Amino acid sequence: MRTILQFSAVRRSCRALVFSATLLCLPLLFAQKASSPSEPKYDLQNEVKLKGTVEEIKSPDNAKENIHLMLKGTDESVEISLCPKSFLTDMGTSFAKGDEISLTGSKVKQENTNLVLARQVVKGNDTLLLRDEKGSPVWNWKH
Repeated sequence: MRTILQFSAVRRSCRALVFSATLLCLPLLFAQKASSPSEPKYDLQNEVKLKGTVEEIKSPDNAKENIHLMLKGTDESVEISLCPKSFLTDMGTSFAKGDEISLTGSKVKQENTNLVLARQVVKGNDTLLLRDEKGSPVWNWKH
């Protein structure tokens, strides 16, 4: 009888420990969800073709974050989201201020910013494919 009572007390202690650990972890889970901005989705319905001159390159410190270009077209400047910095490096491609490029991409809104998610970029004789025909990023493909 004493063994059963001891086992029951141990079970209650374990349950209390698991419950306490769960309560302690919940704020961390919610904080991680809230702090990570959602990536905009490529929308084939809003696909556009653009030509212009690279005005500015916004290269992140983190290699997993996307490189952004400011493209000066005939009417206005447009922010272009390319791909993670590491992918562009792996492809052996770079962009410089003054480069003439044309691209196909999707107009989207992220937070309060209008930008274009690039699917394909042409610079000179080079074509850089960043997304497939459905808009899925090629840098996510598993080899």
